[in-house]
Amino acid sequence: MTALPVIVGMGGINAAGRTSFHQGYRRIVLDALNAQDRSETFLGLATLMNLVRVVDGQLQDTNGNNVEQSDIEARFGEQIIAGTLIRKIEKEHFDADATPWQQKMTLKTSDENAIVFETRARDLPSPVPASWKVQELEGKKVKVTIAAELDVKLDSTRDNPIKSAGQFPTGFDPSIMYNSRYQPRGLQATIFAANDAIKSTGLDWQRIMNSVEPDKIGTYSASVIGQMDDKGLGGLVKARQQGDRVSTKQLALGLNTMSTDFINAYVTGNVGTTFSTSGACATFLYNLRAAVNDIQAGRTRVAVVASVECAITPEVVEGFGNMSALANVEGLRRLDNLSSEQEPNYRKSSRPFGENCGFTLGEGAQVTILMDDALALELGADIMGSVPDVFVNADGIKKSITSPGPGNYITMAKSAALATSLLGKEALQNRSFILAHGSSTPQNRVTESLIYHKVAQTFAIDSWKVTAPKAYVGHTIAPASGDQLAIALGVFSHNIMPGITTIDKVADDVYADHLDIRNSHYDCGDMDIAFINSKGFGGNNATATVLSAKVTLQMLAKRHGEKAMSDYADKNTSVVAAQNTYKAQADLGKYELVYRFGDGAIDDNDIVIGEDGIELPGFDKAISFNTTNSYQDMF
Repeated sequence: MTALPVIVGMGGINAAGRTSFHQGYRRIVLDALNAQDRSETFLGLATLMNLVRVVDGQLQDTNGNNVEQSDIEARFGEQIIAGTLIRKIEKEHFDADATPWQQKMTLKTSDENAIVFETRARDLPSPVPASWKVQELEGKKVKVTIAAELDVKLDSTRDNPIKSAGQFPTGFDPSIMYNSRYQPRGLQATIFAANDAIKSTGLDWQRIMNSVEPDKIGTYSASVIGQMDDKGLGGLVKARQQGDRVSTKQLALGLNTMSTDFINAYVTGNVGTTFSTSGACATFLYNLRAAVNDIQAGRTRVAVVASVECAITPEVVEGFGNMSALANVEGLRRLDNLSSEQEPNYRKSSRPFGENCGFTLGEGAQVTILMDDALALELGADIMGSVPDVFVNADGIKKSITSPGPGNYITMAKSAALATSLLGKEALQNRSFILAHGSSTPQNRVTESLIYHKVAQTFAIDSWKVTAPKAYVGHTIAPASGDQLAIALGVFSHNIMPGITTIDKVADDVYADHLDIRNSHYDCGDMDIAFINSKGFGGNNATATVLSAKVTLQMLAKRHGEKAMSDYADKNTSVVAAQNTYKAQADLGKYELVYRFGDGAIDDNDIVIGEDGIELPGFDKAISFNTTNSYQDMF
């Protein structure tokens, strides 16, 4: 009997806000929410953005004035809306209107005079160029005379053609939530996301750890670009060029496996599986696939699946921009018939399946908690959905490494076929939807829509619902499919399908005959199946089939029986109460992040090794050795 991987929690952060309890999703569909959900969303975002905080049990603004929850939208609504989703790059990252760079100059002598200057002796280059004549002066200074040309670089700025990105909500600062010790932004976001996901389960983490053997817990996570800000690899590669010193942390903390390591070492204390794999835009799905396969095989019973990317830096932006991959000012003006003096609407720079000119970079960290179905019932975990499988296929031979290929046809067709085998063709045709890769490039809108068109034809789907989260939060690269999964869970919960509101209409070259792509949010009714699709650089294609909570619970009832489900319902009551407690605390900005810096470290002398297993301090259960000879036929 194959274990079913069920989703029992999800947390994180992106341009839409916090992931837990669908805050980010609700920000996206804000105008379609009922009054209570809208009010809660504004409250949670206001505290997340540090516009208000709780002081002595009372909400206050930054000036110490009392604020009522009912007044938050009126007082801070415009500021919250403007400071979330895709928008002009804020100076916290860099100044897009005056991006720092170094202007090269060659200085030549004029009127046959030499170039002469004074400096401190210790500032002279080593070795001193042969064309330089150095004369010692008082005060440890020197006079330098150069008869030849002199190449110099001067600090300057340039008007960056890329001016928009999907940034964390303005004012959100994970570094002040715990002792972040000069860590890269992506790792700070990882600590926040992991805490948010674990607390969203409503289960005590130590209880989860003690419910299974220690090696039956796994963490699966990675970045693609790595930590490219000044505290990570970004600072490492340019430190000496800028005359600075490389720190002892930049290389290690910059690696793309660090999100996995930080979750293990500082949040969960995991000693089980640790796994990191990168696959361009499909990275989250690659790690999800590994977790799903391990749960199905019984190697893992609890999986923390994560991904993070915080790469809004001038260097990364320029790299993508010079590939003509990003939407720039000139392209947006051309699309909207604006003059060279008019400012584009940066909110609408990402336009999946519409007339577009490139994708928009985003930052995000997403963490999902999975369990096998038996453990989820045993603990009374709140079940948000399930992932029966994730498919990954490459593109084969190609000329350009970034061009599309056949791999995504395979992953989408396999996913649709799996859904049909599980729930039947009627459910696929009427109650499934696609979270599209939707990168907002002219090539993607054609090639991806053609895949959906052909799969829809094959399975007789007349109006396949499609949405594209990158329209709101940008392309977060590694965690992009985590953004998509968060939206899928929101749709399952609220029955509101996000329209692609950044487009006026579907582009004429999109294969839309069998697709339902709208530019406004709408009530979609109960959905049973979501397809999380990634069509990544280099042929990294992946598609996950995700089933709703309703369908998942029906499947569990069939497998485990009425008595088990009744017992589960009783246990789930206290879990839901704990979830509601954390949700209320999070909405008030009371996150109290767990950051276990050395807390609970295992002493080697306390490890007990036996012939049948290993006992570790801090864990109720021992690790059992598998003594079954899988190769008995060979001996």
